[in-house]
Amino acid sequence: MASESNSDVVTIRSEYGVSETMGRLSALLTAKGLRVFARINHAAAAAEARLELRPTELLVFGHPEKGTLLMQERQIVGLDLPARALAWQDEAGRVWLSYRRVAAIASWHGLAGHPHDAAKAIDENIASLCAAAASGKSATPTT
Repeated sequence: MASESNSDVVTIRSEYGVSETMGRLSALLTAKGLRVFARINHAAAAAEARLELRPTELLVFGHPEKGTLLMQERQIVGLDLPARALAWQDEAGRVWLSYRRVAAIASWHGLAGHPHDAAKAIDENIASLCAAAASGKSATPTT
């Protein structure tokens, strides 16, 4: 799989392992003033259930001031926020970093105008931070 994106989900290749990718992303998010709410190791949970799963970790993160603006317009958006990113290893051992576009979430919930524009700005930050976490290149988002 090469890097791919569709209208909802973006997937990029990471140069690092799953855990390191998520550690890098968590540090970058925190440095830019975003809050990391949870880090879930799906593979560890699977192992506890005596099931196998290649390395897979989920990071739940956001910026309450910005996410709340979307929820003020349509509170049900809170079902899909905060944002999430998934680092996962494929069957060939390659690591990928995937995330859902916040603008797609906003559109799905029928938000338009200013809230949708705010979601696009959030997406630009997420894209920059995920690219930096996956590649080692510096992130220059506009928080």
